Amino acid sequence: MGRLVPAVTRALDILELFLDGDGTLSAPDIVRKLQLPRTTVHELVTTLAARSYIVQVPGQPGRYRLGVRPYQLGSRYAEQLDLAAEGQQVARSVAETCDETVHVAILEGTDVIYIAKVDSTHAVRMVSAAGRRLPAHCTSVGKMLLASLPEPELTARIPDGAELVAMTPNSITDPTALREALAEIRQRQIAVESRESNPDVSCVAAPVRDRTGKVVAALSISVPMIRWSDERRAELEQLAAKGAAELSERLGHRSVA
Repeated sequence: MGRLVPAVTRALDILELFLDGDGTLSAPDIVRKLQLPRTTVHELVTTLAARSYIVQVPGQPGRYRLGVRPYQLGSRYAEQLDLAAEGQQVARSVAETCDETVHVAILEGTDVIYIAKVDSTHAVRMVSAAGRRLPAHCTSVGKMLLASLPEPELTARIPDGAELVAMTPNSITDPTALREALAEIRQRQIAVESRESNPDVSCVAAPVRDRTGKVVAALSISVPMIRWSDERRAELEQLAAKGAAELSERLGHRSVA
């Protein structure tokens, strides 16, 4: 790995400061936050402003906000993103940590479609494939995605009185019961499926968000019942949430501390 260039590092540190607070900073703010010499900050701010990375705030002399150049770079990054490819990379990392099957799925109508999958190395594991479609209400990823929909959209997709197919005896088939389950998922931001799509498998899932904060996918970890327990479930819930957060970050989402 090559040597880091201090001036570039400091310039990037300044740009990243604009991600916090109200998005505006003065040179003294930067000096205080980064503990840099005033002359250095003045030179860096002048350079960043000259290249349109920051601009002066109208009506507030001496204060700056991000300019158009970071937006242009971010837009180009977003154009190049491939949710399936990014999801596959994150799923692989999660699977290496827990050695269970990991999926990333999206919602289409009332079904989920798996767009990424990494298998467990165990002899006993979930059998599935990327591209497979399943009823959303029978899966942890699907319930996570349904729970993230605005209420009018959820009602349009699953109206009261809708007939929900059962994949196993544990599948939810009553829309009212489903809405109760989705309300809890919405609050916890974790979905759990207990043998609802496969009688021998349970799953946990967490939401994946894009740069606007919208839930665009969900990441799940599937575990055969022979390796399932309350302790294992709690551990996998945390891992699924961490993996989903990493994928969200790759898509440009920035969580608020």
